[in-house]
Amino acid sequence: MGIKIAIAEDNSFLLKAILEKLSFFEDVEVKFHGYNGVEFLEKLAQDSNVHLILMDIEMPKMNGIETVAEITKKYPQIKIIMITVFDDDENIFRAIQAGAHGYLLKEVDAKSLHQGILDTLEGGAAMTPSVAMKALKLLRNPPNFEEPREEINLTTREIEILEQTSKGLNYNQIGENLFISPKTVRKHIENIYGKLQVHSKLEAVQKAVKNRIIEG
Repeated sequence: MGIKIAIAEDNSFLLKAILEKLSFFEDVEVKFHGYNGVEFLEKLAQDSNVHLILMDIEMPKMNGIETVAEITKKYPQIKIIMITVFDDDENIFRAIQAGAHGYLLKEVDAKSLHQGILDTLEGGAAMTPSVAMKALKLLRNPPNFEEPREEINLTTREIEILEQTSKGLNYNQIGENLFISPKTVRKHIENIYGKLQVHSKLEAVQKAVKNRIIEG
């Protein structure tokens, strides 16, 4: 039985290299490839008769890890091997979390790539040795890759003014809504800029949203 494979890779040179490696093996059939996650998911929706996907990480429109998460939800029967130049802890951790079954680096030779595909289809996990070591360490000591939020202490009034500012209201309109003078609004805005370490309304709103002080 032929192994039906699809590839997600935005670099035409690297795609060609992967196709050349697979061309040595008669049991492998590459059905299609996509240059980004969005295009790949569209093609997969048209033809999901695929056994295994080779997935790049760094792609435009939708990256590999986001694409893996979507495929895992919609097509849990399809195996996925990340094939990438990135072997940092965060990418390995997020890829496995998203549902990847294997993780190979792009310098993998043709024989190892083919064996990794066979192992994964048989229920194993194809991993470049250095990646396997990192994966074990991550399992022993799961990291927290969430971006730390800054400690910003705004008063209730300052948050109210920021919320009004985010809606595009000027000092006079904010003052009317909150029953304070435009001059007082300006003073509060100056305090907000200082606390957030920004220099414009747009920066203030963006930083407040990022740190979940106000809704975006």
